[in-house]
Amino acid sequence: MFSDSLISELDRGLRAIVGVTQASRPTPVPAKVTARSTQVGGAAGATDGASASSPEGADDALSPQERRHVAGLMRVNHVGEVCAQALYQAQKLATKRPELRKAFEHAGKEEEDHLAWTAHRLTELGSRPSLLNPLWYAGAFAIGFVAGKCGDNVSLGFMSETERQVEHHLDTHLDELPAHDLRSRAIVDQMRLDEIEHGQAARDAGGIELPAPVQRVMRAAAKVMTTTAYYI
Repeated sequence: MFSDSLISELDRGLRAIVGVTQASRPTPVPAKVTARSTQVGGAAGATDGASASSPEGADDALSPQERRHVAGLMRVNHVGEVCAQALYQAQKLATKRPELRKAFEHAGKEEEDHLAWTAHRLTELGSRPSLLNPLWYAGAFAIGFVAGKCGDNVSLGFMSETERQVEHHLDTHLDELPAHDLRSRAIVDQMRLDEIEHGQAARDAGGIELPAPVQRVMRAAAKVMTTTAYYI
């Protein structure tokens, strides 16, 4: 029933907002960290998850200013994933096609990984998610549901354009992140690869090119969100 599905998705959304999401994939780590962890494990037996994924001193090279900047960027990325959860959940509820529900569910699961990764990175940096996450989630859910009700091709086109803009946004973050912050860069790079895949899947499924004015409105809304979330 629709009401049961709605309750289930809202429960999932609530968990995303409060930060209790669990990743299905390990947090991406740079090659140097992976190699170091393997060497430690080979010399002294198996290492625990904390030492493998968060080696001691991993962020020592970041200055206080760099740490604040990286935390701001990761908070923005975390907000983006809260919105992605809302968008895909709403679009999944709006469509009547089972194959599209599965597609939105698959993309949402990978975005759930991103949500957990960015939340974990914020904790490592001694920072926190955006205080406005409930607002971001509610707005994105409403937009996603409206897009879904405009038709499947429009909904897929909205997904494609969203992922295209997120890809560009992550490219700018890779330019802004300190070169020596390998942990954040590994996370953002994997997120970027996943977003490219999601966008291509939406186009392959029949997503249309949205009108230029709609694309501009989406970029403007994203600018407001990212600027605000960096600080709040």
